[in-house]
Amino acid sequence: MNKLFNLEGKTAIVTGATGLLGRQHCIALSEAGANIIVCDLNLELCEEVAESLLTKSIAVKIDITNYESILRLKELVLINFNKIDILVNNAAINDMVENPVSALESSKFENYPLDLFRKVIDVNVTGMFITSQILGSEMAENGGGSIINIASTYGIVAPDQSLYKDKEGNQNFFKSAAYPTAKGAVISFTKFLAAYWGNKNVRVNALSPGGVLNNQDEYFVENYSKRTPLGRMANADDYKGALIYLASDASSYVTGSNVVVDGGWTIW
Repeated sequence: MNKLFNLEGKTAIVTGATGLLGRQHCIALSEAGANIIVCDLNLELCEEVAESLLTKSIAVKIDITNYESILRLKELVLINFNKIDILVNNAAINDMVENPVSALESSKFENYPLDLFRKVIDVNVTGMFITSQILGSEMAENGGGSIINIASTYGIVAPDQSLYKDKEGNQNFFKSAAYPTAKGAVISFTKFLAAYWGNKNVRVNALSPGGVLNNQDEYFVENYSKRTPLGRMANADDYKGALIYLASDASSYVTGSNVVVDGGWTIW
C-alpha cells in the first residue's frame, strides 16, 4: 500500500505555491518523495518554501497568465528534472471576507467592478488553461502524468451570503459572482481535459476544498462552523491526504473526478 502513495523520483509543479494551501501542497508532495518546483509571483517567498522542503526543490517566479512565462518554466523544469509528472494548478484570486479592500457596497453584485471580474477569470481560468496546455502537453507526449486543478465548494453550490453577517445581523460583505463562476469553470475544464487526454494516460482531477481557517473574523468562523456537519472550518493541512491520493498511483483509475473535501458542507 505504501508504494501506491509513494512519489519518489516524481517531479511536481505547484502554482500559487506560497499561499496558505499552496505551501501545504508543496509540503505534502515533498513528504511523499516528489521533487518540487515552487512557483508563484514572489521569488523570495518561493525560495523560502523551497528551502523548507525535504526533497530537491527549486523556486521559480512565474505569471500563469503570461504564455512566455510558462514556456520558460517548462524549459527550466526539463533542464533540472528531465520530466513533468504532476501539475497542481493552485494559483487563484479569491475576494475573501477578510479582504479589507472589498467593502460592502463594491462587493454587491449590482456594483461589482467588471475589471475585477475579468481579473479573477483571467487568473483562475485562463491561467489554468495556459499552464495545462504547455505543461500538460509535455506529460501527454511522455505517456502520462497527473494534473490536479484546485476548485472549490463554491464551484458546486452557491455562496451562502448569510455567512457574512455579524452577530448584530449586519451584512459586512457579499461573496462575489467572480470566484464561484471561475471555480465552476475549473471543474468543467477538468472534465474536458480528462476526456481529451485519457488516451495519453494523463489523469486530470479537481480537488474542491471547503473553507480554511485563516484568521477570519470570529463571527464568520462561527457562522461557517455551524453550517458544516463536522462543526469546524478546515485546517490548512486537511487536504494533504486527498492531494497525494490524486497525485499518486493510488488513484491510477481516477480521472475527471472532483474530490470534495469540505467537512460535509455540500451535503446540505
